Amino acid sequence: MFKKILLPTDGSELSAAATKMAIQLAAVHKAHVVVLSVYDPNLYLPMAEYAPGMIEEQQQRLEETARGYIATVKSQCEAAQVPCEGKIACDTTPYASIISVAKDTACDLIVMASHGRRGINALLLGSETQKVLTHSKIPVLVVR
Repeated sequence: MFKKILLPTDGSELSAAATKMAIQLAAVHKAHVVVLSVYDPNLYLPMAEYAPGMIEEQQQRLEETARGYIATVKSQCEAAQVPCEGKIACDTTPYASIISVAKDTACDLIVMASHGRRGINALLLGSETQKVLTHSKIPVLVVR
């Protein structure tokens, strides 16, 4: 039924649960996993701390972290004999990158975690999962 599954990951425990689910689904359906890590280039760098070269260093650290998340998932896919490819995106709107990569790589399912924020936290922090659910035309499986 599924041929290609997009798995966005942020390295969290909840992402680990989504990873497990995506790999199981891929194994059953003989599908391919596309693991995606999206980092926000503006994250963790207040303007008060800006100094020449800091932005580039921060970008490198964020990208290295993203590569680490992808490597972890790739090794799990390899152990399960599930084909996997990795993608990194730098975007201030992660949900848009998730949807874009899903389209560009012809994924027919997105498997992602939900942090389950409620109330004021959900209002202030937003939910990338909710945004993907709202805007994606591709089916989304949410893992909690």
